[in-house]
Amino acid sequence: MSLEIYLDLFSQPCRSVYIFAKKNDIQFDYKKISLFEGYQYSEEYGKINLLRKAPAIKDGDFYLAESVAIMLYLTEKFHTPDHWYPADLQKRARVNEYLSWQHSTIRPHGSKMMWFKLLIPKAFGTEIPKEKMDNAVEDLNSSLNLFEEKFLQDRPFIVGDQISLADLVAIVEIMQPVGAGMDVFENRPKLKAWKDRVRAEIGAELFDEAHQAIFYAQEAVKTMDPEKIEHFKPKILRYFLS
Repeated sequence: MSLEIYLDLFSQPCRSVYIFAKKNDIQFDYKKISLFEGYQYSEEYGKINLLRKAPAIKDGDFYLAESVAIMLYLTEKFHTPDHWYPADLQKRARVNEYLSWQHSTIRPHGSKMMWFKLLIPKAFGTEIPKEKMDNAVEDLNSSLNLFEEKFLQDRPFIVGDQISLADLVAIVEIMQPVGAGMDVFENRPKLKAWKDRVRAEIGAELFDEAHQAIFYAQEAVKTMDPEKIEHFKPKILRYFLS
């Protein structure tokens, strides 16, 4: 049975899994889903991932959720190059350190910019209070400062001279605000140089392909069907604005 991967490339974790699989020539059946249309809540998807999130994989009769868990599974099953998840104890620890830290910092802070600057005002027609916006921008900048000072420092990549899962997970999250028109790389030459190195290592064509939904997010939001996203509105507004 072929490996099936369920993805919506508007989602940062989905992009990391997609890029990782493609870059490592892992053959898979790409199951394209739409989180905005609520496919994750369907009965069919519930059989794949009861957590109702993406990405998810089906490998024969084995099911797995959560992007980091999926990529670690793929590294071991397909024996991907060592630099992605180094065997060296301390290098692997550095990868794990970043993967553990980013869940409560870069990930929510970058994602919030997409919601605050684009999706909530444009798709839901609700303006974000200035204080909440200012606090969100401050949180993101603080996380980016820590990323540069603690995790990147003066190295080409997070672990050293080669790209790792840490860089891949970082770049998809840091790219998310770009889709909302926020250039997080402006006035950050170290971050911009790192992004360019990561894009080159991944391959410009693959990098850009995976981020098409982000590059065109501001146009895409104009054509979203209000009826299909209405069921998200109360939950999203309660989560971000209450």
